[in-house]
Amino acid sequence: MDKKVTIQDIADALDLSRNTVSKAINNSEGIAESTKEMILNKAVEMGYKQFSYVKDFLLTSGGSDVNRDTADSGPKEIALLTAGAVNNSHFASLMLDNFTHEIQQLGFSLVTYRISAQNLEQQTLPRAFMKDNTRAVMCIEVFDRTYSDMICSLGLPTLFIDCAPMEKGKTVNADLLLMDNIAGIMEFISVMAAKGVRRFGFIGDYTHCQSFYERYLAFRAGLLNEGLEAEKRFIIAPQGGNVDDMADRLEHLQELPEVFICANDFVAIDAMLILRSIGVRIPEDVRFLGFDDSPESRAFDPVLSTVRIHTQDMAFSAVQLLISRIKEPNMETRTVHVASDLILRKSSEI
Repeated sequence: MDKKVTIQDIADALDLSRNTVSKAINNSEGIAESTKEMILNKAVEMGYKQFSYVKDFLLTSGGSDVNRDTADSGPKEIALLTAGAVNNSHFASLMLDNFTHEIQQLGFSLVTYRISAQNLEQQTLPRAFMKDNTRAVMCIEVFDRTYSDMICSLGLPTLFIDCAPMEKGKTVNADLLLMDNIAGIMEFISVMAAKGVRRFGFIGDYTHCQSFYERYLAFRAGLLNEGLEAEKRFIIAPQGGNVDDMADRLEHLQELPEVFICANDFVAIDAMLILRSIGVRIPEDVRFLGFDDSPESRAFDPVLSTVRIHTQDMAFSAVQLLISRIKEPNMETRTVHVASDLILRKSSEI
């Protein structure tokens, strides 16, 4: 007998969260039509049986129901401003591929502008940027607070994918999209504490960006929930992510924690390589958790426990936030967190 196809099967096939697929199947609000179409087509292809709405959708829309009114009423360029190397970021490059596909379905194009060190110093926009041609702005890897405030002052619909860390309880004055930086880390601490772990450490410059800051807060909150202390000697925050600084501090620890939680996978891999060079065994002597589920996390030995970001869900949420901001420029700014998942692997085995 054939296996019954579930919503989770469809989510796994498309690398989406179960919640996103469920919204499409149930015709719920908050999901782009092109995304819905892709999910429903996949449901039909896989033989999902509970699909009366799928049939109705395909019959009435012919498989496509893209509304281009927003794009037709003004400039069609969405400017991507970035101060980092997006192509070197697994998360950013995948998210942008999906984002670009979605906005093209809506009649927009994405134009990338690299923010130079001179732009940051002089608080100027890239020379090629033309405000009159720009319908909205999306910022990735823009973590300078003063420069971010300058972008927000342009009067254009603006979305930040992550941003400079919060100051005095406030983030940027624009829409903000983040992955859930809290739940996976707190779940991990709970799982490890249940196995008897009592000494946790954190590695990462939590002043670098809002996501790193939230991951550090999750580390502190998770320990508090378990009645455990965050020991200062086990908190390593190398300024600017300086690897030499990290190495110096790790090599001079008199004692290691049982687990290190790291700001992302690359911080974790750097730390594991440093400790391995001085004879520390992983996971026998110390265990590790990263964040992002980068390809490197799966290639490293031991394979790295991490928190997976759903890049397609991030892209779809970015489209929804930008398009709704274009339509309703005067609404209050919003911060949206997209669900992420804890992935346990060999680096945290006990």
